[in-house]
Amino acid sequence: MMKLVMKTAEELTELFRARGRKVTAQRQCIFRVLQGDVTHPTAEAVYERARAQIETISLKTVYQTLHELADLGQVDALDLGTGRIRFDPSVEAPHHHLVCRSCGEVRDLYADFSSVRVPAGKGSGFELGPAEVVFRGLCPECRVRERSDPGRAAPEDLGDGG
Repeated sequence: MMKLVMKTAEELTELFRARGRKVTAQRQCIFRVLQGDVTHPTAEAVYERARAQIETISLKTVYQTLHELADLGQVDALDLGTGRIRFDPSVEAPHHHLVCRSCGEVRDLYADFSSVRVPAGKGSGFELGPAEVVFRGLCPECRVRERSDPGRAAPEDLGDGG
């Protein structure tokens, strides 16, 4: 498993200042909340964690800061079909994602899919960029929960690659 790579709260503070963006205690709190987070949090999850530190922080501030971080290439805003945009602070190394189809948990997957190509003539005229691969399955906790609930039909086991 590759180590999470992202800028520190201090580096993000300096980046904001260098780009002429306002640096507030609320934004620095958001930077700290994101640092080392591997859960791909929603804006609401970031807000709850930040509010535990600064009661007066607003959800609007969290959304604005997350979108500014995305504009600066410091987080990826991901629509992975979980019903909410998730924010991935690990942008330094290319990677893909695993998504639990039961609880919505998202984890990074470091694997090489560089050979994935759209066959000639099948791109519908699109100018194509990089591919993102999303695997859907069950996280370890949901696999245990579903196997222990005899009333539920057993889902197809997609395997864990190892």
